[in-house]
Amino acid sequence: MLETSKKPPTPSPAEVPAVAGNEASAVAQETDGFHLVIDALKLNGIDTIFGLPGIPITDLTRKCQAAGMRVISFRHEQNAGYAASIAGFLTKKPGVCLTVSAPGFLNGLTALANATTNCFPMILISGSSEREIVDLQQGDYEEMDQLAIAKPLAKAAFRVLHAEDIGVGVARAIRAALSGRPGGVYLDLPAKLFPQTIDAATGKTALIKVVDPAPRQIPAPDAVQRALELLKSAKRPLIILGKGAAYAQADADIRALVEKTGIPYLPMSMAKGLLPDTHEQSASAARSYVLPEADVVMMIGARLNWLLSHGKGKTWGGATPKAWGGQKFIQIDISPQEADSNVRIDAPVVGDIGSCVSALLAGIGPNWPKPPAEWLDAIEERKTQHRGHVQAAKADRRRYVGRHGHRDGLLGCGGRGDRRAGDRDRGRQRVRILRDGSRDDLPLQPARVRRDPEQQRRLSRR
Repeated sequence: MLETSKKPPTPSPAEVPAVAGNEASAVAQETDGFHLVIDALKLNGIDTIFGLPGIPITDLTRKCQAAGMRVISFRHEQNAGYAASIAGFLTKKPGVCLTVSAPGFLNGLTALANATTNCFPMILISGSSEREIVDLQQGDYEEMDQLAIAKPLAKAAFRVLHAEDIGVGVARAIRAALSGRPGGVYLDLPAKLFPQTIDAATGKTALIKVVDPAPRQIPAPDAVQRALELLKSAKRPLIILGKGAAYAQADADIRALVEKTGIPYLPMSMAKGLLPDTHEQSASAARSYVLPEADVVMMIGARLNWLLSHGKGKTWGGATPKAWGGQKFIQIDISPQEADSNVRIDAPVVGDIGSCVSALLAGIGPNWPKPPAEWLDAIEERKTQHRGHVQAAKADRRRYVGRHGHRDGLLGCGGRGDRRAGDRDRGRQRVRILRDGSRDDLPLQPARVRRDPEQQRRLSRR
């Protein structure tokens, strides 16, 4: 219960010492670490924070809300970090995850590593213990060298020790998260930083509004020309749209490139929606055919990682798991280090996706030759076969369960089992439709029959 006391009589203006006004003015002209962090984020258009409040960032969370920022709280920092990373992917602004020190930081670290690996712009901001105690391992509250732990899992990692450097720390984190290939960045803010006070004017001057954090990277003209010549020589060309294409938000230019060239395209899972699956050039329903049969493959923001079998093996027509399939690759990526990471890249085009696609469009011109009819007809035939299998499965009252990860295609449950009491010997027949259209009957499963308690007792006496 709060204690109350009598208020002293209000002094008249004449009784107020002259210094009191000067002291009040001096206090009003100071700012602290809490507000500098908030102002630095808001100055750069960051108005949403994902996290879980607690020591030592409890007051920071509360002050963020008071300053008009949207604070979305979770019950686990890992989930907050995942939300921040995907928000960064969708908005092209770094998603911010705010956690407490040590255990909260470690929970958020999983999401930070995920953001770095998957190229999602994200900043993990964590409170931490006092450096002079942690460095001497003297047993501070939740003592941990968080910066050292985060460095191997982040694109960049920074620590701010002085209030004057908050603007620089936030600016560096934003630029690191967005520039080049996006990724996860760690920003360490020790508990001692927040209550530090400095002159308000000095603090405002120290804040940085990041200008052009992800500048355009124009591809080299000779690289563009080399890619166009290889693409024009193809007899069975294919375009693969990856996550980078979706992140670039250059949907109109990508669609124009696909449609002007007439080349079939295959969207990866995170590029779904760039073009509809019902588009006549979509080869999604013929994936297992186009990958090994294509002779020139242009990858737009896609990597030859495990999702594409590293460009090797049976998926690409190779005789052994390590054998190359013989395709020639054009790879459009913002990172030059991505080329040749699994197989030879014959025509690398380095730059941001939007600029690269725009340059390719300019070089195509109005008279670009369409792919050979034999290639397009063969793909359409496979798509028609696939649609026939799906329709046949639907007509036979089987259901598609690809969402459960069944690799062979269709897994169905025929409604052959009768659920009437006493029909215990008739089960539900499970049928799998393989990629070649053949059926594979799986073992019968007994039907589940509901019985009332009295019926169950009678059956148990037999």
